[in-house]
Amino acid sequence: MHSYLAAIINRTGGKAIKVGGTQDHIHILCLLPKNLSPGEFMAKIKANSSKWIREKHFPDFHWQDGYGLFSVSKSDLNKVKDYIENQLEHHYNLSAWEEFDRLLARHQEE
Repeated sequence: MHSYLAAIINRTGGKAIKVGGTQDHIHILCLLPKNLSPGEFMAKIKANSSKWIREKHFPDFHWQDGYGLFSVSKSDLNKVKDYIENQLEHHYNLSAWEEFDRLLARHQEE
């Protein structure tokens, strides 16, 4: 799934840097395509990957509604790549949803 998502990103004009996650969530570190809004980009990723995973593996698969999108400075790329690579270890004591809630609270988003 991760390599398929990277291929979709690259085909849409983006540049996949790192794709990873666990059974219940995905992280994508990439450069966005210049000709698509973030919403259009995510819609293409979700639509294409949903079709593929339903045909190949799980006929009842559906992505959740919505997504989170954050910018990352170039100086933090390696830190984010490491974070994505170590998802199982990272979420051993803290669920993805708990972490997302903390991230939003830290940046005062609701």
